[in-house]
Amino acid sequence: MSQQPADANLLAGILSEQTDKRIDILRRIADVGSISEAARSAGVSYKAAWQAIETLSNLAGKPLVEKAVGGAKGGGTRLTTSGQLVLDLADELKRARRTVLDRFARKLAGSDEPTNVTQIARISAASLATSMRNQFPCTIEVMKIGSALVKLILRLDDTHLIRASITKESAQILGLREGMEVLALAKATAVNITAEFPVEKSEEQENFIVGEVIRSDRANKGGECTIQLPSGIVIVGFARAGHGLKLHQKAVASLPSSVIVIALAQ
Repeated sequence: MSQQPADANLLAGILSEQTDKRIDILRRIADVGSISEAARSAGVSYKAAWQAIETLSNLAGKPLVEKAVGGAKGGGTRLTTSGQLVLDLADELKRARRTVLDRFARKLAGSDEPTNVTQIARISAASLATSMRNQFPCTIEVMKIGSALVKLILRLDDTHLIRASITKESAQILGLREGMEVLALAKATAVNITAEFPVEKSEEQENFIVGEVIRSDRANKGGECTIQLPSGIVIVGFARAGHGLKLHQKAVASLPSSVIVIALAQ
């Protein structure tokens, strides 16, 4: 039974201004008619390829692939109408984004501002509406691939490194590699801010980041607290009741490596 394609405006919002490995996998499926072949040519596992398609389908609210019956090879996988629409939109958005960035590159060429197009393009990541208030540009310094997880060491600024851990499938879909620029995201509720550096070791790998308190609410009952690093990066978290933190005081933000989400701002 044929289905109505997903809403074009919805898909445009999903794709935002960028394409990623998931779109590449979808495109390969369209070319070869097989998820396993698409995964192999994209350099990811079959599981990662299926995860990519399932994520896009969930976001679109419509299936993007379907089984193809018969044919010279006895069947396979093909794109639905919505799947083809996703590819068409991805192509259009890519061309439009390139046009805009080229135009701003010409403007910056005659400017004294020490800002490049890549830095400005990071702002486009804000088009993804998310409740995560902590969003930091980072560089992957170390990437260790385990049997199930990939552990990352990220350069936050000149003096701070943070750890993160994600699944192998997610690392494959994002195409992560050492030296790559990424965004590290974390919910404010996952960040604990205290006046003293913790002395007890946690069972989870914790990230400890020292900064200066620039906002602090409800000292008696505990509440939201914000610190700023010397580099200017701001971290939002929560302090416990009776924290006693005051403006301009040194404080420590701690968060487990497992709560950090990795995203791309291309």
